[in-house]
Amino acid sequence: MIRRVCVTSALILTSWGVAAQRPRVSPHEVHEFTLDGSTVSFDYGRPSKRGRDIWGALVPWGRWWMPGADEATILTTAVPVLLGDSLTVPPGRHTIYMLPDRRSSTLIINKEVGQFHTRYNPRLDLGRVALNLRMLSEPLEQLTFAVEPRADGQSALTLQWDDREYWVAIQRSN
Repeated sequence: MIRRVCVTSALILTSWGVAAQRPRVSPHEVHEFTLDGSTVSFDYGRPSKRGRDIWGALVPWGRWWMPGADEATILTTAVPVLLGDSLTVPPGRHTIYMLPDRRSSTLIINKEVGQFHTRYNPRLDLGRVALNLRMLSEPLEQLTFAVEPRADGQSALTLQWDDREYWVAIQRSN
């Protein structure tokens, strides 16, 4: 009996060690962009669609979600930025969350950094801003953050994945 317990324990510990050494399924990347001469970056795990239903399934409606994989997604800016027309984000590192909804989704900027992507403390929210939605003509396999110029001369912070692009205006704050 003792021998069986020892062998079973050894197998469990060995398999646990092997599982801990497995490579990540989602690549971890840092994307940097220039906004009015200053750097804005996103440090995040980039999950793939892999044939899954994303919006309203893997990412449920009406529940907070941290867009990314593994460690929390970090937005870093060297200067204050304005998101939309109401949320000023000070220089530094901040975590990005989202409250997805069928009709009107919300971007959440949080002051806590370094946590795993499944943890969220709303008491540390810096603020929230409404996101715009554009349906994509072709599905995008990997979650992608960017800061992109728009036709009106402004810039947009974008989150693209599957058949959707969520975006909000972004500019350097005075």
